Amino acid sequence: MHNLKGVLLALAAFAIFATHDVVIKTLGASYSPFQLIFFSVLLSFPLITFMLMRDPTHGHLRPVHPWWITLRTGAGVVGGVCAYYAFTVLPLAQTYAILFASPLLITVLSIPILGEKVRLRRWMAVVVGLIGVMVVLRPGSATLGLGHFAAMLSAISGALASIIVRKIGREERSVVMLLYPMTANFVIMACAMPFVYVPMEIQDLGLVGVVSLLGFVAGLCLIAAYNNGEAAIVAPMQYSQIIWASGFGYFLFGETLDTQTLFGAGIIILSGLYIVVRESTGSVSENTPVLRTRSRHETSSTFRISPFIKRYIPTR
Repeated sequence: MHNLKGVLLALAAFAIFATHDVVIKTLGASYSPFQLIFFSVLLSFPLITFMLMRDPTHGHLRPVHPWWITLRTGAGVVGGVCAYYAFTVLPLAQTYAILFASPLLITVLSIPILGEKVRLRRWMAVVVGLIGVMVVLRPGSATLGLGHFAAMLSAISGALASIIVRKIGREERSVVMLLYPMTANFVIMACAMPFVYVPMEIQDLGLVGVVSLLGFVAGLCLIAAYNNGEAAIVAPMQYSQIIWASGFGYFLFGETLDTQTLFGAGIIILSGLYIVVRESTGSVSENTPVLRTRSRHETSSTFRISPFIKRYIPTR
């Protein structure tokens, strides 16, 4: 019963995340990612402050691992900008298909960063999944644009940020891992604003507020999902976003889901599911890096949920 509740909450969370991305795509037609991120971070601060008020840990804002925090902050900034840009210029389903490569990349990065031992079957799943990415990108038969590279860079940055959280999450305070990327986003985007700013109509500024609110609500739903269900059951629900992307893309933006994108996305999803299943077997993975990431791709208007549920979910 708890797993069912967790699944339903996760499905709701990813439906809200998909709506969040639709609003980003809509606004991206008129404004640069830098401007959208600046205002979404600005409007997210009150919501995140409410979240941090529930942080029971004591301490200061100096990171225990400053270099890891710096690297994670840089990855978060790059990943957020790239995700915003990719959602703006690429079909939604294609963007999601590429971002779904993140668990595969987490598996690879877990080797040097976590000391994870990846056996032959998981390596095969990673290789097959990356072949799926090539099917989606179809280099040589279709023109690859900046949007495709941005989506791949966002997937890589998201994977790096996730694996760093997995490495230092037990020693760093939630407030540190949350505020440093947000502050960096705000400062860097503020520096870019003189070069990209376009006056915003009041309804568009309201939509930016909606983006911040949707990201916050979806994050709370995902926390509740993991608190009510097993990670191995909840984690695969992220792939439901491809269904929402297909529907939103068709009805709102006139996008069609071509056969190659669908086929490549299927390969990537099956590979990701296989890795999740393998990690859920205790004898296979010591660190279960994908299962314990417990988040989706990070943007400036969303927050990584892992620090807020680490004290509720037991480790092996």
